[in-house]
Amino acid sequence: MDKKRYSYFYRNGLTIVFMLLFIITLAAQAFTGWKEHNQDLADEHVREIGFSAYLTTGHFISSTFENFQSEFLQMALYVVLTIHLRQAGSAESKKLGEQEEVDRKPKASKMAPSPVKKGGWILKLYSQSLSICFTILFLVSWALHMLGSWKEFNVQQVIRHKPSETLLQYLGEPGFWFETFQNWQSEFMSVAAIVFLSIYLRQQGSPESKPVDAPHFQTGK
Repeated sequence: MDKKRYSYFYRNGLTIVFMLLFIITLAAQAFTGWKEHNQDLADEHVREIGFSAYLTTGHFISSTFENFQSEFLQMALYVVLTIHLRQAGSAESKKLGEQEEVDRKPKASKMAPSPVKKGGWILKLYSQSLSICFTILFLVSWALHMLGSWKEFNVQQVIRHKPSETLLQYLGEPGFWFETFQNWQSEFMSVAAIVFLSIYLRQQGSPESKPVDAPHFQTGK
């Protein structure tokens, strides 16, 4: 691709727009979460905290990574499961009974990424790098959600004059798992929806859709 023919935004617009949306909504979440948290503290006759202090609280950390971890779990499973599982007629599925371009063995070439040229274990690792990255992001986010939720739980325990719990004790609390599973199930439903609805519905111009005139039974794009 000749980069000189296209502007930087044209070449990277999708990432730029989504990252801007992420930053804006994260800032909005932090601000409104701070207000909500201080309102809760005021209701319990506890001194309010500043915005910078709020960003280190379990309330903010838990609510942020509670969403992150479910998204990364969704993507990790989606990347791995679409290797072998099929859905007839879906734009999100590989074709039935056919080898596709993504299935071919990597070959070193002038334009190939450096891990492909090096080969060996580096190539094997690179060949699984997308699912590995999403899995690591999921595990880190899940751990941070757990720690943040535990921290917030103990703050609430202190406010209510109840004893704090260890992390191991907290893992036996239904509240943490309720937070976890309510996020996971929504992600699984959204993936199932795009896989199934892309069989019958279309969006002209979107790479997530089949061509508008494609028959329903056509699998893949």
